[in-house]
Amino acid sequence: MTTPGESGHPFTPTTPQPRPASDRAEGLRPGLAPDERDRSVTAVGTQPHSASGPLSASGSDEQPRLGAGAAAGGATPDSGAASERRVPGAARRGAVDPVKALMHRHRDLCERAVDPLEIAAGLEAHGVTDRTAARFRHRDVFSLAEEMYARVSRAPEAPSAPVAADVPRMTVDQVVLSLLPGALCAAAVTGLRLTEGRTRLAVAVAGVLAVALGVRTLLRRGPLSTLGHTPAGTSTPGTRAWTYWLIAYAVLGDGLLGAAVTGGPDGLPDGTATGPWPLAVAPALALALGCAPATWAAHLFAVRARRRLAASRGLEEFAASVRPLLLAAFGLFLGALAALLAACGAVLHQPAGTAQALTLGALLLLARLLTIHGFTHAPAVALGATATVEAVAQASVFAARLPGCGPLATPVDSLVAAWGPGCVPALACGTAALALLVHATRTLSRASAHARVEGQP
Repeated sequence: MTTPGESGHPFTPTTPQPRPASDRAEGLRPGLAPDERDRSVTAVGTQPHSASGPLSASGSDEQPRLGAGAAAGGATPDSGAASERRVPGAARRGAVDPVKALMHRHRDLCERAVDPLEIAAGLEAHGVTDRTAARFRHRDVFSLAEEMYARVSRAPEAPSAPVAADVPRMTVDQVVLSLLPGALCAAAVTGLRLTEGRTRLAVAVAGVLAVALGVRTLLRRGPLSTLGHTPAGTSTPGTRAWTYWLIAYAVLGDGLLGAAVTGGPDGLPDGTATGPWPLAVAPALALALGCAPATWAAHLFAVRARRRLAASRGLEEFAASVRPLLLAAFGLFLGALAALLAACGAVLHQPAGTAQALTLGALLLLARLLTIHGFTHAPAVALGATATVEAVAQASVFAARLPGCGPLATPVDSLVAAWGPGCVPALACGTAALALLVHATRTLSRASAHARVEGQP
């Protein structure tokens, strides 16, 4: 059998001959029969996607082949359709795949993910937004995450359980730890009321140390712990010191400010609410007892948020469902703390200091929620600003006693005369708590705030 170039007589379509090596190297020759040309074009256009050189080269040969076929007059409708099918594939093979590059950068995240939303949460944590996803030709981050989840080759040991199953229940020891600060504080208050003189001072010191140890233990274990949530080295210096200051001010600050405005204090604290430097025992006891509802509120929010994370089909849907959860948990804590303040005030027959204690409790809870979810900067700023305002208010009253410095105390004197000494911490803590609440509704509604952390139980 001879080719058309050799004899001038084309062979029939029913007797196709093997293509010479030169044909395979240079592409389809114009003299090939239509059926063979169709099969050759279809074979080239339907090759699997690959990043290798030969596929890219085949895409570059597309125009000469089509031109040769047209010149021979042997093009058929089938061959044209096959060529049209080949063009998009060749263009894709010749271009860089940006999604593949993104998958390579986040390889560990993609291999460990149990659903697309977990990948979306990780991308969001790395700063990928819907505008960024548009550059990958996706409408949003979740659509991009779905493609990455579908294309990735996962490790065989990857778990198939939903993320919500990883949220542990509160154990008995965690419940006991949440009640420990309140129990120790109640014992210390009882000791203060039953003792006098140096014995009372010793009981007070021992009680403060015991409560501090109980709170520290609570913050190291359980729902209020940062273990497995906040990476090492991300804590902001000074946060613990500001917290200690705020708690100490709740016990000693109002009495000192009230005495300073009237020219005192005339002596050191004696452990009572009627001495020359009164102590706010009832608010302190209520705040210590409030560690339990704070722990339960944090656990409730974490569990519900993880379940919504597993069930949601988009980042906006998840954010819209988590914000009410945060507000509900926050409201439950405030209600429990208000009830504890009323009960402690009634039992101890002392002012409950509801406004300043509620705002302080709200500030501390929001700061802790943000911290355990990895957001440490805003709580540090809020706590530091609140402590600074309280310190400046106290210092201005004492500085006004210096010659020519009387006007320094005018703002504080006016506030105390109108609403009492408790208005200073109430305004300072309330403003900071409101700012943190707005910040928390934005940050804690992100999927990345609740994504599973490596090494987390």
